[in-house]
Amino acid sequence: MSSKGKKIRHDRGQVTEGSANVFADLGFKRPDEERAKADLVRAIRRIVRRRKLTQVQAASLLGVNQPKVSALMRGNLVGFSTDRLIRFLKALDCDVDIVIKPKPARRPARVQVRAA
Repeated sequence: MSSKGKKIRHDRGQVTEGSANVFADLGFKRPDEERAKADLVRAIRRIVRRRKLTQVQAASLLGVNQPKVSALMRGNLVGFSTDRLIRFLKALDCDVDIVIKPKPARRPARVQVRAA
């Protein structure tokens, strides 16, 4: 658990408030990258649902099998690189823009995904 969490008393015991990144709270080695992947998967799921694609149809568009789409739809990030997820978004007719900019001095560098 992140040491930045604030401890709060609750009726059922003590609760630790998490940070803005659950992957950091869970001790992942590269939490910003994991969060970015999760955000990319969330965008893919949103597009698949908005277009009312079946998992078989989505699999055909993405060039994978239906079980891989099922894993994506359940938020399973294992086996999906950031590069692969970006290719999926392109296959779903999305532009993917990567913006690189200097960071403010007051915080560490980060990786962030913003879906329109």
